[in-house]
Amino acid sequence: MTRYSKEFKADAVRLAQSGDKPLNAIADELGVSRSSLRYWLSSVKPKGVRGETAEEELKRLRKENRVLQMERDILKKATAFFAKEK
Repeated sequence: MTRYSKEFKADAVRLAQSGDKPLNAIADELGVSRSSLRYWLSSVKPKGVRGETAEEELKRLRKENRVLQMERDILKKATAFFAKEK
């Protein structure tokens, strides 16, 4: 019997929850049985639920928003810089 790490299982579940491919294809690509992948999916919380409170989620989303705003600003500056070079 093969044992898989928690990280491997979590990655497999995230991949399956993304909905990009059928479960059978994901199981085949990862080299796991379809029943194992289905079991791992059934033993986690529903997609989108991270087990965090509303306050924790708000804090996480605000931090993510700050990072995305910084990335956007950097890209704007880079675009302006390269536009001037032409």
